[in-house]
Amino acid sequence: FFSLPKGPAEGPTAAPLLRRVDIALGCSYVGADVRGSLRASGGSSPEHPATLLLRGISVRDDGNLDDVTEYKVPQENPDSSSPIVFEVSAELVSIPHAESLLHADCEGEEVTCEISPYSSQWAGKGPCHTSWFVANLQLSGGISIVLVLRGPHCSSQGEKEEHDATLHPKLKIPMSKEGTLLTTVEFQSSSRNTSLRTHLGGSVTLNCRFALAPSSSLSSLEWKRQHQGSGRSLFRYQVGSTGPKAQPKVHVDVAELLGSGDASLSLEGVSVGDEGTYICLVSTPLHQAQHIIQLHVVAPPRVRVIPAVVSFERGVTTTLTCSIAGYYPLDVSVSWTQKTPEDDTEIPLSNARFSSHRQSRDGTYSITSYLSISSATARAPATYSCHVSHVALAEPISVSAHLMAPEQMGSEGLVGGFIATVIFIVVLFNVLRRRAGRSFKMLRHFPRGR
Repeated sequence: FFSLPKGPAEGPTAAPLLRRVDIALGCSYVGADVRGSLRASGGSSPEHPATLLLRGISVRDDGNLDDVTEYKVPQENPDSSSPIVFEVSAELVSIPHAESLLHADCEGEEVTCEISPYSSQWAGKGPCHTSWFVANLQLSGGISIVLVLRGPHCSSQGEKEEHDATLHPKLKIPMSKEGTLLTTVEFQSSSRNTSLRTHLGGSVTLNCRFALAPSSSLSSLEWKRQHQGSGRSLFRYQVGSTGPKAQPKVHVDVAELLGSGDASLSLEGVSVGDEGTYICLVSTPLHQAQHIIQLHVVAPPRVRVIPAVVSFERGVTTTLTCSIAGYYPLDVSVSWTQKTPEDDTEIPLSNARFSSHRQSRDGTYSITSYLSISSATARAPATYSCHVSHVALAEPISVSAHLMAPEQMGSEGLVGGFIATVIFIVVLFNVLRRRAGRSFKMLRHFPRGR
């Protein structure tokens, strides 16, 4: 990344302080041959090295922009093998998540950038035409950005100038004196997440935003969901219509959509059936941009071990039952360990048995694990633990049962018998005292005759 400080941007307030910088991203140019037309036949699309140079982007100055280096075009007279430099102006439409792009290297994030011709159907005819490109940016942290770029735009006055201009050796469109392709952002959309995880029964918002140049306007917004080969439309709003139909659990704030470009979709009471691939499709009269978000639904398991306390009896085999219920998705890991006072660590056990998975009406799963403890091989006292790991858990759940030694059971029996005896004596004493009191009162009421 290279950035060029150009002084603080003017604004109504001094805070936060903004700086204008240049951001250069390594990209691949795909999908076009040397004439700049879309590749129509089969086979992989040609790929060519490219650079996306975002000029004069406003970012917050956190005090770490003083040692930035100036970006310079590597080659002023490019040939057909040189990287294609797309020099982008964002005067009309701001670049979303610019700070994340600028600091991606320092934060250990990888940026994937792919540039391709948009569609030749809007290009026009004649020696002077407008070329459109689309840049797809993906940060490893989950942010996705789509930039629709307009190439050199000419009027009747500029046709002769373009005709006389130097053409790019690969794309055959006018380039600047520095050998770059001058483009302008006309339409951008972004999403903070390409993958989301939410808990069963909760609420979640699928982020999707856009911004348009003043010459463009929103045409429609549609949210779709695809899962296991089938898909359906969840929400659709056509500008100028009476408004979207009310959908249960699904909500898009139309006022925010039209006012600030917030096309985010909110889901309430998420169920297992809401899991899938969500597509945010924003359309203008000329262009479309889409973002794909994977929604994963999770539910943590409930774990119980019965019985919690086991008495040691010679010649008897006891079975511990570990019940794991209410989890989603299906994959779950269950293991058993044993630990005695002489053991420094828990000892894994491999003789557990499992039931088959069972699915409830709400889509969650359950399974049962059984561990048999034989008095011939068991050592008491000991603690037997059932450990459960699942994607919905921050850390595994462990639930234990305790195998009591015979002397422990005997001592506990003696203690219990002693306590019962004391209680019986206290109760008997109280009963006898009450009877004696009643007898004394009767003697006072009926004194002896003389």
